[in-house]
Amino acid sequence: MLQPIRDTFNPADFPNLLVGLERADDAGVYQINDKQAIITTTDFFPPVVDDPYDFGAIAAANAMSDIYAMGGQVLFAINLVAFPDNLGPEILREILRGGAEKVAEAGAVVIGGHSVNDKEPKYGLAVTGIIDPALVKKKGGARPGDVLLLTKPLGVGVVTTALKRQITEDAHVAAAVASMKTLNRTAAEAALKAGANGMTDITGFGLLGHAYEMASQAGVDFHFQLEQLRFLPGAVAYGEAGAFPGGMANNMTFFRDHVSFGDTVPQLVQDMLWTPETSGGLLVAVPETAVSLFQVACADAFVVGRVLSGSGRLRVE
Repeated sequence: MLQPIRDTFNPADFPNLLVGLERADDAGVYQINDKQAIITTTDFFPPVVDDPYDFGAIAAANAMSDIYAMGGQVLFAINLVAFPDNLGPEILREILRGGAEKVAEAGAVVIGGHSVNDKEPKYGLAVTGIIDPALVKKKGGARPGDVLLLTKPLGVGVVTTALKRQITEDAHVAAAVASMKTLNRTAAEAALKAGANGMTDITGFGLLGHAYEMASQAGVDFHFQLEQLRFLPGAVAYGEAGAFPGGMANNMTFFRDHVSFGDTVPQLVQDMLWTPETSGGLLVAVPETAVSLFQVACADAFVVGRVLSGSGRLRVE
């Protein structure tokens, strides 16, 4: 899909482009001097929850997550809005307020934006961040012997699908919303302190899809332990009820040739690991000697597996 764009330029003509289209990563990185590089990314989507303010905050946290996945900090953001005529302006105000306050929580600011009329509301951000070029964290940096940590529990996609079907409990929705609204800022700072070798954020491709991108780019295998995985309250029950978004099947079809499961891994759990997440946590490959340091700096992080020598395959058992 991106080949026509790649064909428009020669990477050798842009030596300061540290991360571009040559490999799928979370954001673009362009070096501006010896100590500073700009990180740029964008993301937007339709509502995943009913409350306009929460939707705005979730969409903003999700968009900024790509900056954090590269190890950077957010400088500023620009609103991207699609909104229908038949919804009141007070709803849009709440969406924008949620986004702006989440950006402010990141220590950054919304400086403008653009809106269009659309039948379905959509909201997100174009985000600019900054990082020391020597500290950029790419997807493909994991090394054999690293420990894999995840910084948020899984299951958001199942809970939000169950919400659309009106079968959720309020406490479960509240827990999912709180998780989606949580910035990955602390996790990114912890990764820098611990000297993480590689990381990505868990979003539309689910845990296994994004893990495969990391493993394949690094030329290693990832080994996940079933008993170490954590799910949001209610998520497994909603999975049992069949509340899976359509993206689950798409991810399974696209990535399953690269993944194997142990005999004790239930089909339900396999399905949940393919399920898209919204504003998920960071999956981080950390040297074994630095795991404690990472978990002290990011108290919510938990070990989910290890990095082994290999060729880009995943194993869950």
